[in-house]
Amino acid sequence: MNYTLFRFSPNINKDIFIKDPFTSEIGKSIIRECVEMIDEIGFEEFTFKKLALRIDTSEATIYRYFENKQKLLLFLTSWYWCWIEYQLALKNMNILSPHERLQNAIRVIAHSDNYENEQLNIQRLFNIICLESSKSYMIKNVDDLNKSGLYFNYKKIVGHISDILIEINPEYRYPHMLVSTMIEGVHHQKYFAHHLPSLTDKYESEDFIYDFYTQMTFSTISN
Repeated sequence: MNYTLFRFSPNINKDIFIKDPFTSEIGKSIIRECVEMIDEIGFEEFTFKKLALRIDTSEATIYRYFENKQKLLLFLTSWYWCWIEYQLALKNMNILSPHERLQNAIRVIAHSDNYENEQLNIQRLFNIICLESSKSYMIKNVDDLNKSGLYFNYKKIVGHISDILIEINPEYRYPHMLVSTMIEGVHHQKYFAHHLPSLTDKYESEDFIYDFYTQMTFSTISN
């Protein structure tokens, strides 16, 4: 796939929001502060009322941008996967070897909390992805949202990395299953390392998660 690099601009399904929050200063403030709040207090405790008090506006103003907090979480997760796609494009531009591209892809997934962006705090957003992102799709109305294309950005990342796996081993039968397992596993292990360390194996190197999933992925597709 050929990429032409521009300034990062997320391509998010317009059905997720009522008004694009990045088109106004109050909208940008809504996104910046909701990331801070959800990381601090959790998605369950987060409300539009609390957010409105924090940014000194009304709940009605926030509702002009998002129908509910579920759609706001979908916006954050979609933005994140657009960001990952952008990083993959940067890392793999002009790299012909699928083995190297796969290694880079795993590194981007495993180290996505190390990047910086002027729009959002990537570290805090990554924390939300690890802890809260499943709440955007482990829900009763997931099929309706999926039919509307609201999970396109996540599925695009899984599909892109799966294509690299198939380049390496065209006979491998479960590329999407392996990639989604790797991505979700990275998030779980990051969370475990910080909160439930007995559920993971953290060594001195900060690359322990990257090393594990690189080894797991390559050994799996080589069998």
